[in-house]
Amino acid sequence: MSQHKVVLLLGSNLGDQKKNLETALEKIREKGIEILKISEFLISEPVEFVSSNIFCNIATIIFTDLSPIQLLDFVKSIEIEMGRFNDSKISGGYTDRIIDIDIIKYNEIRFTSERLEIPHKKHLFEREFSKILLKNL
Repeated sequence: MSQHKVVLLLGSNLGDQKKNLETALEKIREKGIEILKISEFLISEPVEFVSSNIFCNIATIIFTDLSPIQLLDFVKSIEIEMGRFNDSKISGGYTDRIIDIDIIKYNEIRFTSERLEIPHKKHLFEREFSKILLKNL
């Protein structure tokens, strides 16, 4: 099985945000996925919705043999396991969340489906906090 280099962005604005991010990373490791690099934590304001809860974010580079959709299913299962039930793709809007895990890049492929778009254009080109995190990887 070939290994794919993937960039993930993780964020949390509920509870112990740093602990939530660390827990999500541990769940990724438990799946046997190699974590190559992790950015520093970055605190940011909510984007595209109003909340009094600030975000803690990190970016990470992983190696996985999962396909893009398999990886999406896996990170969504982590979100649900950690208590997130309001997926923005389904609800049509952003809300506070215990954990959010986005696939930003997957090798150098371009992939578009109903559930997933790679590369994640908003994080790569529009959101300032994302650009800061990704620049430091």
